[in-house]
Amino acid sequence: MGNIAINEYDTVAYFKGSRAITGNESFTFPWHGLTWYFSTKENRDLFAAGPVKYAPQYDGYCAWAMTEARKAQADPEVWKIVNGKLYLNCSKSAYEKWSRDIPGNIKKADINWLTFSGN
Repeated sequence: MGNIAINEYDTVAYFKGSRAITGNESFTFPWHGLTWYFSTKENRDLFAAGPVKYAPQYDGYCAWAMTEARKAQADPEVWKIVNGKLYLNCSKSAYEKWSRDIPGNIKKADINWLTFSGN
């Protein structure tokens, strides 16, 4: 993933509309070792006030891959918000597999993420 979060997509925009939107280099914010891009100043300010609320789960890695205890770069165009949390997947086929049991797959991925994140 490098130093740029979710390929410069605006993580707040997912919560405000029905599509993924790329950010603008004029509106960035450093958090969690990454530079986050936003499409508007308002979105940047919302994120700055509460990044955990808007940041994707698993630092933006693919939710399906995390169920298999591996990191895979996600496609910011393949996403879903579940219980107020943003989940990204690496492909439509990964999303389809993940969607077969979203609650169960989230539980698996959450457990695996603890190992990766050191928490």
